[in-house]
Order: sequence, then structure tokens, then C-alpha cells
Amino acid sequence: MLPATVFIIPGIVVVVFTLIIFVLSGRKNKTDNDKNKKNYRKKDTKTLLKEANRRLAQNPKDAEALYIVAENHLNEGNYEKAMRSFEILIDLCATDKELDEFLFTLKHAIAAIRSDHYKEAYKSFMLARTMKDDVFEINYNLGFLEYKAKNFERAQARLQQAMDLQPEHFQTMKYLGLTRIKLKKYREAAVTLRKALELNPEDKEALYSLGQAYHNLGKTEQALHVFSHLRTDSQIGPTASLFAGSINMNTRRYEEAVLDFTIGMRHEKIGTETRLELMYRLALTYIALQQIGEAIVLLEDIQSTRPAYKDVPALIQHYSELHRNANLQTFLIAPTSDFVALCRKISITFFQKARMKILDINMHKSEYADILAEVSTNKWEDTVLFRFVRTTNQIGELLLRDLYAKVKEVKAGRGVCLSAGDFTDEAQLFVEARLIDLVGKELLLERMKQIQRSKVDSL
Repeated sequence: MLPATVFIIPGIVVVVFTLIIFVLSGRKNKTDNDKNKKNYRKKDTKTLLKEANRRLAQNPKDAEALYIVAENHLNEGNYEKAMRSFEILIDLCATDKELDEFLFTLKHAIAAIRSDHYKEAYKSFMLARTMKDDVFEINYNLGFLEYKAKNFERAQARLQQAMDLQPEHFQTMKYLGLTRIKLKKYREAAVTLRKALELNPEDKEALYSLGQAYHNLGKTEQALHVFSHLRTDSQIGPTASLFAGSINMNTRRYEEAVLDFTIGMRHEKIGTETRLELMYRLALTYIALQQIGEAIVLLEDIQSTRPAYKDVPALIQHYSELHRNANLQTFLIAPTSDFVALCRKISITFFQKARMKILDINMHKSEYADILAEVSTNKWEDTVLFRFVRTTNQIGELLLRDLYAKVKEVKAGRGVCLSAGDFTDEAQLFVEARLIDLVGKELLLERMKQIQRSKVDSL
């Protein structure tokens, strides 16, 4: 007699095979049913639309048929036609009180805003709001339209109401944040935009606006992180580069600023104003790095595009002279150590055939250097206080009064004030009866030439 398992196994096979056939048959029937349903709906929509058009041919004011046609236009993206159909339906509400005027008005507003007819959309949304003021779609779209029209206070009110109705709606959060930026409510804007970006981290406009909020809140490093991330974006990249470069420039990270401005200028789609500002700030950064040649090239390019852009003509004139005169460049914009070294050379050669001993050197911020020296010649000996002022502007009486007080304090016999600018009439009048000599730009340049001729380095 055969074991029982021999009979059991074939039985299981039969059962499993039957189940597989049943499942496959069920799936096939379900697929066929789904196809039939889709075909039915497609056919049903076409039939309804055909019937509606037939009815409208007989009666152009058939409200039911008009609504079917209007909805079809709206769903198919034919917004202009949808607007006209809903306008007719709104007019019919005057004679038929059973028609849903609110629904038609809202649909008309939606069709209008989607076809960029903002004025018509605004009117319809406002009318719909008089009927129902707690509908999310109405408040959001009114907030958006107020934002577009730069009515930021009203935009904030409508968007806040929309956000109360749907707290997790990204577009509402985004435009509420953008509106608060315009209202200079940077702290509230940052909170709103951070929440929006949690829902959609890839939205560049919201991220850029968050960077603006951080920048205005003094959160420089956070702003820089945002703008640096956006530098390569084809739309926002140029202005993001301008912000990033300006932050690095203001914090004296000049090499990073050069990179930021350069990235911004590489964009193909860039507005003229943004391009000019990028070039201008890059030129100023090169000046800070004492790369005067590169700066002049950029400034001349700006001038060829817009001759009177900011102070470009004056910058070209000033820095072209510096570019030709290395000593003048050192005097005005070089690091403090180089400036002081040059001042020592000038003081040593100031009096011809004199022996000099430097007693003290003091630097007042980056504005001027005081050098106290003992001077000895065959005819006289005295202590002289030299003041080297780093400016091309006029020097007034106030600074000379300070110099005179310093001369008396250190018991010097005389003072000398040297500048790459000139002196006011009051300043010149002040020194007439005092032992202070004034050396303006022309005389200073002569002293610089003497350095080259005498080849004096230092004591």
C-alpha cells in the first residue's frame, strides 16, 4: 500500500493551481472593468458636452448646458472661453435666483487668474468674498493678487487668513513670507519662510528671500550660506552672487568676494543693472586687493556702457594715477606697514643734508601716521613731528589744531603735515603764525621722487 503523502501532494497541487487561475481571472476581469469604466466616463463626458452644445444652439441661455461647457473649458485649460461662459452664467443669476451665483463668480475668478487677467480675477474674488469670507481659495488668491499689486498690508491680512484655514499650504506660507520681507518684518518673515521650506526645500525664491531676511537681521553667516548656495541658479544666481560677494567684501574676505562676483557675471541671463553693480563691486574689491590694473579695466568697461554710473569717472581718474605711481598707491591704499615704511623714507629725505634719528612712530587707526624725529644740520638742530595723512581730500583746521597740540605735548620745535590732498583756507590761515609746514599733493609727489633718486631705504 502506498504512503498517504503520495495522494495528498497531488491534491495540494490541484488546489493551488485552481487558486492561481481564479486570481489571474479576477485580475483580468478587474482590468477589463477598469477599461470599460474609463471608456464609459470618456464617452459620457463627450456625450454630455455634445448634448450641452446642442441645447445651447437652441437656447444660448440654458444655464445647465452653459455650466457643463464652462466646466469643460476650465478643466481643459481654455481659460478665456471659461471666463466668457461663467460671465454669462453670472448675468443669468439676476433673473434666476436658484442659480449658484457664488459658485459661478468663484469659477470666473479662477479662470481669470489662470489666464493672467488679474484685474478681472481680483474683482470676482472680491465679489465672491462678500458672499463667503472664509473660503481658503478666495483669501489665498486675493493675498497673491494684493502682493502682485504691491499692496503689502492687505496681502498680509488675506494670506494670514488663508493660512489660518490651511496651515500647511506651501504657496500661502511662501507669499506671506515674501510679503513680510516687503514690510520689513524680517523676523516674522524668517519664521514663515523656514516653515515653507520644510514643505518644499527646493523652492529657490523662498530660499533667496530667507537669505534676505537673515541679512537684514544681521545673521551674516546664515545669509552668506544661503546666497552662496544659490549663486549658480540660472534665475536668482546673479543677485545671489551680488549679495554673497557684498557680504564677503564687507567682512574683508576679498578673495571670496572676487569669486562670488565673478560667478555672478558668468550668467547668460543677467539684467544690465545687476551686471553693472557686479562689475562695480568687483572693481572695488580689486582696489582693496591693490590689483589696480584689473580694477581699471572693469571701471572702463562700466563707463563704456553707462558713462555716468555712480562715481566711476572719478575712480578711473584717481586710480589711473595710482596705477602709474607706485609710491602714491602705497601712500593711500597699501597695508599699514608699507605705508609707515614709505613715511619713514620721506621724513629722512625731507631736509637736505640733514642727519635724522627717529624717536617715535604712532599710527592713528588707518588715517594718519605721526613720526617724531631729531633733525641735525650744519646750521640748526631741532625735534620735528611729521604727520602723514592718508587722503586725497581737503584737510581742515581741526586736524591741524590736533597736530599743533601734539607738537607742544612732545615738545617738538616744529610740525610738518603731509597729504595727498590739499588744505582749506582756514587750515592755511591757522598755520600762518605757527611753526607748522603744509605739504600738499604736488610737493608730496616731489618728495616721493627724491626717494627714488636718493635710494634711501631706512635707518
